[in-house]
Amino acid sequence: MQIFKYFFSRPIIILIYAGLALPIAAAGVNTYLIIAHGLNSANIAYDILQYVLTYLVSAIGLVLLISLLISSYYAIDGKKFITSFGIIKSKYDIDKIQTLVLDRNTNKLTVYFDENTFIVVVLKPDWNEKFTDALLAANNKIEFTIQSKDTDKHNDKGQNG
Repeated sequence: MQIFKYFFSRPIIILIYAGLALPIAAAGVNTYLIIAHGLNSANIAYDILQYVLTYLVSAIGLVLLISLLISSYYAIDGKKFITSFGIIKSKYDIDKIQTLVLDRNTNKLTVYFDENTFIVVVLKPDWNEKFTDALLAANNKIEFTIQSKDTDKHNDKGQNG
């Protein structure tokens, strides 16, 4: 199985790390409130529920964001094309892929399937060629197209003229 890591842009990385700080801060504030105030309210069950839910939501947030960083990738495994975005995983038959388009303007690959659906693959630009080679090796019937500024201008002129 060949694995290609998902490429997160710098703003997204910053947001993920800021998101990681939030549940840690929430757990810290929750711990402080437990130590400082204890269970003083008239309804102790409410306090316990509030503290437990705060820890639970913090833990879920940490797990989701860490899994997003660790387990976001594309894989080509025999006749399957696998996408993983954190805890969300999908498998597609490579035989159902019709076209692979590399957009030079955005450095993104688009995979088009038989069912008129598509997936935009976001990799480091250096990995585009390896990914393309691996996908084409798995199914040599896939049509590969490179789209660039020059081909866009050429297509516009052909349609108007």
